[in-house]
Amino acid sequence: MSGTRRFGPMALLALVACGAPRAPEPPLEPPPALRLQGVPPVPAALARAVGRYGEFRGVNALDWSPDGRALLVTFRAGSTVQLHRLDAPGAALVPLTRGAEPTREGFFLPADRNVIVFERDTGGSEATQIFRLDLATGVETRLTDPDQRHQLGPLNRAGDAVAVTSVPLDRTAASGSRSEIATELALLDPHRGVRRVIASLPGSGWYPTDFDAGNRRLLAVRVRSLTDAEVWSIDVASGARTRLLPRDGEAAAGYTEAWFAPDGRLFVASDHAGEFRSVYRYDPASGRFEGVTANVPWDVALGASLARDRTRFALVTNEAGRGVARVYDARTLAPLPLPPIAGSVRSARLSPDGSRVAVTVVSPSSPGSVAVIDLATQRLKWWAQADTAGIDAVRFAPAEVVAWPSFDGRTITGLITRPPARFEGRRPVLIDIHGGPEAQARIGFAGRDNYLVNELGIAIIEPNVRGSTGFGKSFMKLDDGVRREDAVRDIGALLDWIARQPDLDPARVAVSGGSYGGYMAYAVAVHYSPRIRAAISAVGISHFVTFLERTESYRRDLRRVEYGDERDAAMREFLHRISPLTNAAKIRVPLFVLHGRNDPRVPVTEAEQIARTVAANGVPVWSLIADNEGHGFAKKENADYAFYARVLFLRRYLLGEGA
Repeated sequence: MSGTRRFGPMALLALVACGAPRAPEPPLEPPPALRLQGVPPVPAALARAVGRYGEFRGVNALDWSPDGRALLVTFRAGSTVQLHRLDAPGAALVPLTRGAEPTREGFFLPADRNVIVFERDTGGSEATQIFRLDLATGVETRLTDPDQRHQLGPLNRAGDAVAVTSVPLDRTAASGSRSEIATELALLDPHRGVRRVIASLPGSGWYPTDFDAGNRRLLAVRVRSLTDAEVWSIDVASGARTRLLPRDGEAAAGYTEAWFAPDGRLFVASDHAGEFRSVYRYDPASGRFEGVTANVPWDVALGASLARDRTRFALVTNEAGRGVARVYDARTLAPLPLPPIAGSVRSARLSPDGSRVAVTVVSPSSPGSVAVIDLATQRLKWWAQADTAGIDAVRFAPAEVVAWPSFDGRTITGLITRPPARFEGRRPVLIDIHGGPEAQARIGFAGRDNYLVNELGIAIIEPNVRGSTGFGKSFMKLDDGVRREDAVRDIGALLDWIARQPDLDPARVAVSGGSYGGYMAYAVAVHYSPRIRAAISAVGISHFVTFLERTESYRRDLRRVEYGDERDAAMREFLHRISPLTNAAKIRVPLFVLHGRNDPRVPVTEAEQIARTVAANGVPVWSLIADNEGHGFAKKENADYAFYARVLFLRRYLLGEGA
């Protein structure tokens, strides 16, 4: 014991009181599924600082119960989003599904109110399976073959069976990929678990949409691209199919939905007559279209909701990035009056009898609340409010629309969220680019990014570069094929615009994006490294040829329309030449790469190959790969840690804090 000093409890307290050094707080332990390279430890203090910014929870309405008394909604329970039942305005949400994997889609079975049918995949693989949930027992039963990917279609008119499409997965193929696939269309009886094949349809992109009154015919839309689709009628007994639209000799057009009118005619959503997607009533016998929303110069969003007798339908129009609910009489085509709704409507769901509509509303201060409107009285009543974790989200600044001229004189627009006035001087900027590219930065809730704006003083700009939706089909096509890098030049023009703004700092700009936006982040780093400080890419494409060769076969043809066909020698050379991986030597700014190992859309190899190449060039690279995620992070513990790491990255390389 010689040379060792021992202290009693009182002596230890005295040492602490005198300022004796305390042991440093250990860093936050990463979730076990995360594989990190180059990412420094996350201080526990940072997780506490972000705190409630990671706890926001929104409610989203999916369906009405068969008797119209309750709603099926989604809400995060623990780590993942799950199905819940909402029985009345302000009632507590009743959990229905549980587990480590998220459940975002489902509906009540009208023939039996004690059954819910829902979709779920594992680990973000998108190998979606269909399940039956018995509400009386809580038992979940898988109804489909795990070696295929399945999607729920419409219920039949009896409400006791559902149309289902199934496609093979490359992971089940001996070669790992397929040059051709077929889509199997089947009728699934959820009670008995019996699945009857209706037809084998060539290729992918088939979406059944509605049964006729006698359950003899099934409408289906086949999508080759958002501007090239077809509407088919399929005989449920024989599988024989007839193309209804476009008719022979008519030009290609986009068709996204189709359903039967009460008199047997059809309603279709299409851009055949103009720049925007509108709803029309269509008579197959005469070929006549009657406009329903044609006077609304904006796109109709996917997801029309029908009353059980088809006499009314509800939909949402995307008006300058804000969702607007609309309800129509299917016989007269007249719109029904609705009260004003503050916020952007994400979805509108008609009750079975068509007397009420449930709307999910998002805003800069809400990640999702649900209201119900009585269509006779126009009275709106809130059924469920978002959980903002005790933060006064009303103080969050709304995004503003900004515009700038691009290289060819075309006006490009986007959204900017500015920090509070307490942050003085020119503010650093994060350019955050949406995926798709057939998507749009829209008015909504910023989630964890509110921390960047309100606590770090970063201005966030969300550009809608050419190729985005919401601005007409001509604008959406401006980045196709060999025009791909014109969208990147739109960001170059944005950098010019930032330099002209008195409140923004052109010397402190970073770029980020997910999926296609991840490609854009890489490409901006290639072309504009001298003008930015850092780049963040989540599930991004780094090389178009390797992406097209490795993406799941059921998605490949759809992506070839957008990016180009890598089987063509000239296009293959072009795609190789413009790919960020080919030009990785030009990336001279720190790079943060995030990806899910199970991603079927953009394989994880896209992240691994560019992280390895850029790091070999002596550029700082942080890499975060999640073993149990796919095309994005769906599990809260992973998303939280990824955000903490993102904050560290921006503080170091954008704000210049620390080494």
